[in-house]
Amino acid sequence: MKKIEAVIKPFKLEEVKEALAAVGVEGLTVTEVKGFGRQKGHTEIYRGSEYTVDFLPKLKLEVVLTDDMLAAAIEAITKSAKTGKIGDGKIFVSTLEEAIRIRTGERGEKAV
Repeated sequence: MKKIEAVIKPFKLEEVKEALAAVGVEGLTVTEVKGFGRQKGHTEIYRGSEYTVDFLPKLKLEVVLTDDMLAAAIEAITKSAKTGKIGDGKIFVSTLEEAIRIRTGERGEKAV
C-alpha cells in the first residue's frame, strides 16, 4: 500500500477530486495548510501599509491506495493540479505498513 500526500493550490481541489474519482480512488482527506517553497510568498498592501505574506494558503490531500493504483493516481493529480506557474505544489509518496478500518477491524488493502 502507498500513501500519497499532495500539496496543491486551493482552487484546483474540484479538478483533482474529479480526476482521482475517474481513476477509481474512493477516499480522500483534505487539510487546509499554509507554507512556501520556491514561491517565497508575496507582498500585499492593506490599508496603505505594505506587508509580506510569507505563508501561502494551500491544500494537502492524503490518499491511501494499493500499489497498482499509484501510477494512475499520480498522473491524475499531476495533470489536474498543474497550471504551469510557480507554486503548483508537490506530490510525496510513501510506503504504508498497515491500514485498519475501525468499524470492521479489516486490515491491509481490505481496509482501504
